[in-house]
Amino acid sequence: MAEQQFSDPRNPNSSSSDESLGEWPASVLAEHIRDGRLKAEEVAEYFLSKVRQRDASIRAFLRIDEEAVLRQARQIDLRRQQGEPIGPLAGLPVAVKDNICVGGEQTTCASRILEGFVPPYDAGVITRLKDAGAVLFGKTNMDEFAMGSSTENSAYFKTVNPWDRRCIPGGSSGGSAAAVASGQVPLALGTDTGGSIRQPASHCGVVGMKPTYGRVSRYGLVAFASSLDQIGPIARNVRDCALLLQVLAGHDERDSTSIDRPAEDFCDRLEEPFESLTIGVPREYFAEGLDAEVEQAIREAIAVFKDQGAQVKDLSLPHSPYGVAVYYLVATAEASSNLARYDGVHYGRRAEQYEDLIDMVCQSRGQGFGAEVKRRIMLGTYALSAGYRDAYYLKAMQVRRRIRDDFCRAFSECDVIVGPVAPTPAFLIGEKVDDPLAMYLSDIYTNPANLAGIPALSLPCGFTTAGLPIGLHLQAAPFAEETLLRVARAFERATTWHERRPSFPDATES
Repeated sequence: MAEQQFSDPRNPNSSSSDESLGEWPASVLAEHIRDGRLKAEEVAEYFLSKVRQRDASIRAFLRIDEEAVLRQARQIDLRRQQGEPIGPLAGLPVAVKDNICVGGEQTTCASRILEGFVPPYDAGVITRLKDAGAVLFGKTNMDEFAMGSSTENSAYFKTVNPWDRRCIPGGSSGGSAAAVASGQVPLALGTDTGGSIRQPASHCGVVGMKPTYGRVSRYGLVAFASSLDQIGPIARNVRDCALLLQVLAGHDERDSTSIDRPAEDFCDRLEEPFESLTIGVPREYFAEGLDAEVEQAIREAIAVFKDQGAQVKDLSLPHSPYGVAVYYLVATAEASSNLARYDGVHYGRRAEQYEDLIDMVCQSRGQGFGAEVKRRIMLGTYALSAGYRDAYYLKAMQVRRRIRDDFCRAFSECDVIVGPVAPTPAFLIGEKVDDPLAMYLSDIYTNPANLAGIPALSLPCGFTTAGLPIGLHLQAAPFAEETLLRVARAFERATTWHERRPSFPDATES
C-alpha cells in the first residue's frame, strides 16, 4: 500500500512531500480529521499497513481485528460528515494493553489462565476513549499479569525492541511501548505498578507517564497490586501524552480509589515557559550500579535545564534504596490476594483432568500461571502468613510511608525531581531471565513513585553508542501533572532526541 503524503495544517508553506502521515504527531492528525482534511479511515488504513509490515518482527500486538478498526473509523467519518461532535481523539488509533477490559473482546493479561476470557463491560478508560472518538486498535503484549520488566514473561511470545531486535523492549507494557516506537500506532495505553510504563518508554525511546494514584480510573483494569496500579499514556512526544492523559483523567464513581477532582486541561499551558524552576537531583540516584552512558545522558539533560535558567538543587531521598525491597513485599502480597480469584471455577482456564475440587484448583492454577506469577504469589503468601506478616509486610508498609515522606520534603524544595529511569539501557533478550533479583533491580528508580503515589514521566534524553535509547525520569508532587508535562515539554523543545526513529526495511519516510 503506497503511503500518502500530507502537509502540516499549521504551516501553510509546508509541502505535501515533507513527511509521511506516520510522522505527524497525534495532535496534528486529530486536527486533520476534525477539519476534514483527512478521513479517519485513511489514518486507520495507514497504521494497519504498518502493523502488517512491521509487527511480524516486533510482535507488539497479541490481537488486532482489522475490520473492527475500520468500522470504528468509518463511524467517526460518518459522524463528522453529519455535523456531530467527534471528540478530541476522533479517529486516532490507540492500542490497549491486554490487562484493560474491552467489552466483547478477549482480555488475557498475556496469561494462559485467562485464555478465552471475554469481559462483558468496558474499563473506565475505554469508555472515555470511546467518548473521545478514539479508534481502539488491538490489544498489546505484556508480561503476564503485568509481572515483569522485559515482556519476556508473556505466555504467548516475546516482544522485541524496535531499536535492536536482540534486546527487550522493557516491561510490563513492552507491547504498547514497542507499538508506538515502531510507528504501528500513534498512542497506546499502558499500566504502571512499579515502572511498567516508564521503563519500556525509556528503553523504546518514547514518552510514557504514570499519573498520580487516583487520577485515572482503575475500573476494568485486571488487578495486580491494587494500591500501586495506574493506567497511563504512551506517545511519541509530550503534547500527545498530555492529550491522551486529558481524556483518561477524571473521577469514576465505580472505582473507590478514584479522586474526585475538577478536570484539567493539560495541553492549555504546555508551551508556557517557567518564570522560575527548581530541579531536584537526589544523590541516591547516582550510586553504584548506574551505567556510565546512562549517567552521562542524565547529567547532560540536567545541564539543558541549567541552560534554560533552572536552578538545580542537590537532594536526598534517604529511603529510596529500600524501594525495591518494599515494593516486592507490598506488590506480591497484594498480588497473592488478587490472583486468588483465578481458581478454575468462576472464569478462565480449568484443568481438564482432576480428582476433586482441591485438585481442580491446584491443577488449574498450576497449568494456567507462568513461573514469574507463581513466584510472586508464593512470595506474597509467605509475607502475609502467620508469624511473618509483622516482620515483613507491616514493616514494608512503615518504610513505604517514609518513602512518601521523603518525597514530600523534597517537593517543598523543588518543582520536579530528575534522574534516570533505569540503571542500564535495554538488555539482551534472555540476559536476566534466570536471575530474578537482577531483573527486579531494573525498576530500582521507578518503584518509589508508585509506593508514594506521585506522578512520574519518562522521555528520551539520549542514546548509547550502540544506538539504544536512554530515558529521563521526571517526578512531581501529587496531582502536579501539569507541571510535570510543562517541564518535560521544555526539555523537548531544547532537544531533538524525541524526533529519532528506529529504521525499518519498509520505511519510505524522508
